[in-house]
Amino acid sequence: MSATTSRGSQTWFTPFNVITSAIIIVGLVITFLRFTKGLGAVTHLSHDNPWGLWISFDLLVGVALAAGGYVTSAAVYLFGLRKYHSAVRPAVLTGFLGYALVVFALHYDVGRPWRLPYPFIMQQGTTSLLFEVAACVALYLTVLFLEFVPAALEWLGLKRVRDLITRLTLALTILGVVLSTLHQSSLGALFLIAPSKLHPLWYSPYLPVYFFVSSIIAGLSMVIFESTLSHHYFADKMDQTHLDEKEGVTLGFGKAASLVLAGYFFIKLMGVAGGDNWRLLGTSYGLWFLVEMIGFIALPAFLYAVGVRNKDLPLIKWTALWTIIGIVLNRLTVGLIAFNWQLPPSRRYFPHWMEIAISIFIVTVGIVVFKFIVTRMPIFYEHPEYKDAH
Repeated sequence: MSATTSRGSQTWFTPFNVITSAIIIVGLVITFLRFTKGLGAVTHLSHDNPWGLWISFDLLVGVALAAGGYVTSAAVYLFGLRKYHSAVRPAVLTGFLGYALVVFALHYDVGRPWRLPYPFIMQQGTTSLLFEVAACVALYLTVLFLEFVPAALEWLGLKRVRDLITRLTLALTILGVVLSTLHQSSLGALFLIAPSKLHPLWYSPYLPVYFFVSSIIAGLSMVIFESTLSHHYFADKMDQTHLDEKEGVTLGFGKAASLVLAGYFFIKLMGVAGGDNWRLLGTSYGLWFLVEMIGFIALPAFLYAVGVRNKDLPLIKWTALWTIIGIVLNRLTVGLIAFNWQLPPSRRYFPHWMEIAISIFIVTVGIVVFKFIVTRMPIFYEHPEYKDAH
């Protein structure tokens, strides 16, 4: 009896379980406060700053980092790069959880979350960018669910339904790419209506293009980053195909990321030139802009290229992490740091600690669900009954 208890304690009382449990408990308490006391009790939002961390991080960052699903599916099913096939299911799962958590997070930010479906039911807001973003995210979340569900159906043994859905793979991939192109760019277009609020170095008619191109970079880098962590923590769940294709995925996605980063650097320069904002580079905001351009766009483009040329896998993996940090900083800059830049410091927004805690809570929930799924469903291996049928 004591031996069983001891083994149970060793199983449940791990550092991961203890930390995640503490985060989830705190998150649930703050969730209760949010939905009983209102936004004012847990946020620093105001009429000057109605959008805070939950939009800039949970939405803008979350959608960008979930782009690995459409990027990987397009590479494999549209461009015929079958050598990256082992990366599809993990990328689709990450994308599906990312978008699901974005929708989950929006319930915290919307004053009356039960009205989240209202644009589809109560009013015809088809000319609104927010409506377009909402519609595309809802539709793409459905697409991601259908792309992910064959793995769950294999786990449940529902062969006929699984075979039916897999026949839709190409159509779902095309629809996913179209929807992603629309809402990734539209998130940038949201800020086009606020030219007086967003700093000129970040405000540009090219904002929709910036957001779309940088989402490709985020998707490629997230696939490398997620693959690195998965091979470290879930290697025992992987079949030989996933283990053998690890290097190819890292090198191939690193090469693509280097090229897209280089293109992104030049279109960002075009934005500065188009707005004739060179003089602003000498200001404090200009220095931050240069840090982003040189440190988080030009530098990772170069490091990715060097890593691919020398087949230096550790360098590519660290560059992927650095690039992801750069994407996060870019979205936070557009949504928070460079937004309302003309307001005096007393009226500037800084997130309440509970806002930060909720964001950490949401990310933690995603990690727990990801772990639950990959340890049970055929994500990192081919189901024995479906060999070579994926």
